[in-house]
Amino acid sequence: MAYRAAITGWGAYVPAQVLTNADLERMVATSDEWIVTRTGIRERRLAGPDETTVQMATAAAQRALETAQLDPQRLDLVIVATTTPDYLMPATGSLVQAALGATRAGAFDLVAACSGFVYALGVGAQFIMAGTARAVLVVGVDALTRWLDFTDRTTCVLFGDGAGAVVLEASEADEGVLSTVLGSDGTGALHLYLEGFPELLRANGSVAPKRPVIRMAGREVFRFSVRIIGEAALEAVARAGLSLDDVDLLIPHQANRRIIEAAVERLGLPWEKVWVNLDRYGNTSAASVPIGLAEAADQGVLHPGMNVVLVAFGAGLAWAASVVRWGARGVRRGG
Repeated sequence: MAYRAAITGWGAYVPAQVLTNADLERMVATSDEWIVTRTGIRERRLAGPDETTVQMATAAAQRALETAQLDPQRLDLVIVATTTPDYLMPATGSLVQAALGATRAGAFDLVAACSGFVYALGVGAQFIMAGTARAVLVVGVDALTRWLDFTDRTTCVLFGDGAGAVVLEASEADEGVLSTVLGSDGTGALHLYLEGFPELLRANGSVAPKRPVIRMAGREVFRFSVRIIGEAALEAVARAGLSLDDVDLLIPHQANRRIIEAAVERLGLPWEKVWVNLDRYGNTSAASVPIGLAEAADQGVLHPGMNVVLVAFGAGLAWAASVVRWGARGVRRGG
């Protein structure tokens, strides 16, 4: 029996603390007009000092399980996509698994920066299609505001914190993940990066290590992103045996409104078929696509039979796209 991986549950979580453009005006040489014109972002959420990556991931996961009406003990696998784990080890996935009480599930993390959730969705779908799992929880979560340089207006205005999750279940129907495209170009790795542990390990007792912060070559990232959104989306659509006319909704990674607008214009997709929420959340990295998906589902935008394209891009440089056919179980709202 061949199975598809259908999305039966979804959930999102964003912290309560809001950082507006007006707040940033008091912190760095910028303005609301400058930020909105160049990014489309008006506000973003910040994780509180005691709010962890695991807590945010667990909150989104619990909502996804409630929507799916699935007991955590029926999960076979938990995959967490994150670049901001609370610990180097154990995996964030293991801590989320424990918090949920998903005692039967295996768990691991996946690191692909802003593309992480779509990567993890593809991996989870393969476990189901191979018959080795029947229920998989996929979470995208990041708290990148903790790694920002708030004197650098080119990066500190972009990012926010949050988490999103979906439940994948085996289905015999013509629904679920129809295709996945993954890609990477490591020659562009230093266009967007966060220094890691070699810097810390080199420090000795007399030299305090500098705090790692996100660095970005904005022009290069912009050009890459505008090109790759269309290329990845079209390849995923073709692999699903569809055409662009069959696409009902595009949920792109919420990095920058100008990037999304330029890519959508290249694609020739009507703007009303594009989901955009970055004005409220900024770039939440691995969380942006599942937060958008959860919002669209909660607001009744998604209906059975709709073809939804998820596309993400970011540090690596990496990218991923997936075509999902929304199923009948995807209209149920629980919790």
